[in-house]
Amino acid sequence: MRKRAAVESVAEAYLELLAARGIPYLLGNAGTDFAPIIEAYARRAAQGQVAPRPITVPHEIPAVAMAHGYAMVTGRPLAVMVHVIVGTANALGGLINAARAHVPMLFTAGRTPITEHGLPGARDRHIHWAQEAFDQGAVLREFVKWEYELRRGVHLETVVDRALALAAAEPAGPVALTLPREVLAERLTEVEYFDPPRLTPPAAPQAPAAAVQRAAEWLVAARAPLVIAKALGRDPAAVGPLVELAEALALPVVEPYATHVNFPQRHPLHLGYDATPFLDEADLLVVVEADVPWFPRLAGPRPEARVIQVGHDPLFARYPIRGFAADLALAGAPGPTLAALAATVRALVPDPAVVAARRRRWEAEHARQRAQWEARGRRAATERPIDMAWLSRCVGALVDERTIVVNEYDLDPTQVAFDAPGTYFGSPPSAALGWGLGAALGARLAAPDRTVICCVGDGSYIFGVPLAAHWVARAWQLPVLVVVFNNRAWNAVKRAVQSHAPEGWAVRTGTMPLSDLDPAPDYALVCRACGGWAERVEDPEALPGRLAEALRVVREERRQALLDVVCRKP
Repeated sequence: MRKRAAVESVAEAYLELLAARGIPYLLGNAGTDFAPIIEAYARRAAQGQVAPRPITVPHEIPAVAMAHGYAMVTGRPLAVMVHVIVGTANALGGLINAARAHVPMLFTAGRTPITEHGLPGARDRHIHWAQEAFDQGAVLREFVKWEYELRRGVHLETVVDRALALAAAEPAGPVALTLPREVLAERLTEVEYFDPPRLTPPAAPQAPAAAVQRAAEWLVAARAPLVIAKALGRDPAAVGPLVELAEALALPVVEPYATHVNFPQRHPLHLGYDATPFLDEADLLVVVEADVPWFPRLAGPRPEARVIQVGHDPLFARYPIRGFAADLALAGAPGPTLAALAATVRALVPDPAVVAARRRRWEAEHARQRAQWEARGRRAATERPIDMAWLSRCVGALVDERTIVVNEYDLDPTQVAFDAPGTYFGSPPSAALGWGLGAALGARLAAPDRTVICCVGDGSYIFGVPLAAHWVARAWQLPVLVVVFNNRAWNAVKRAVQSHAPEGWAVRTGTMPLSDLDPAPDYALVCRACGGWAERVEDPEALPGRLAEALRVVREERRQALLDVVCRKP
């Protein structure tokens, strides 16, 4: 049916339409282009209309990361608005993260007025000349699913509905909309729109039955099949079908560089986070929503091993080059595809003796791995400076199914166990640093009844614009626990050098320029400056107690907390 609402401008009609489409928040980093939006918000507030709730985020990096965090928990997009071309440039890393992580988002930016006089919204500030770009959308066009500029208010419903439908269509991702100030300031007296909308995302396709049958036959015939999963848990409902498939054939499941919980990590068929030890033996690999299942330069399966790739986009069409084999690509929603595969496998009646022997072997390997990991964590308990394995183990002791952990790099997955989908989120594959703090705030916004723990390296913490992030946590009552793994270095850079030239000058001399973060700032002061509880921890024996106290502050006092944990420097 058609609905009507009285408005005064296109900006107000835009807010009305976002509210009608279920967008609960607009995350804003404002500039002079926002004037019509702010005026529209003021009028709506005077009338008791609060949706979409405006949330000020004083930097684009945490703003986009917050929208990312909200969507990764709920599966639904938020609206983000930044200031013209300069805000778009600041936001680009976060948009790349959202694109590669398949996170839906409505990203909007104002546009410097194009008229010098004669229209409401025309240029009236000195920046309005220098901030104009010939093609503002070009800055981000490669990394969004759709990019458009709103040219007239009459197109508003079509443009917004198309943007939201495309963002949600699988594989999901960000869309971008540019909003010129003159268009936002255009006078209207009424907006009319369909409710519910007439433009909706398509249902995700499923892999063809013939392809599923072929994959099932390969699996039943395989001597040493292996499953590699990375981002299947983006859809929590898809984890169960993978468990069914694994149990039907006693398939070992490995999660290298996991961004989600893809398989219960205490399950006896879960074999850790490194596929390398199993690649030589595997004669069939099922790669599930994993862009990089192994590093071909360092290791890979045997040439004769077959590879089945499963995912919404199993060939990762948006990656310029990716050469991993796909002898069979099952394109479609992974959950239904895996469920169909499990059912087809069971119908083929695999040899129970083969399955039982395989199960015994992998359950024993699972137990061996866990014993080794536990022993390593215990050995690290007294090491000074604090070992990251011990810190990870202590964080893991706090985790339950009501906890969400957001990890930007340093949490050791062997020391923590996540079984429930939606309880762990790791860095996006593009790894534009600074994602963790904002993503944790977005997760907290999405799940106010859950505890959110953000684990970040000190370098990632700096990139996350911590003063802006902690300010948002205080201003909008989003208490999270931030654990800084402070090793005073960009260790990823050091490891890259060691891999590139293991016997080179940098390794032999210990000279690693551009990777050192000494002298370390007092990170606790940043959190305290925004009303948070914060401490620096150097004693490994004190660590469990200080983490417990920080968590108490978050849960009971509903204040943000930070632990700056001084770890061994690599």
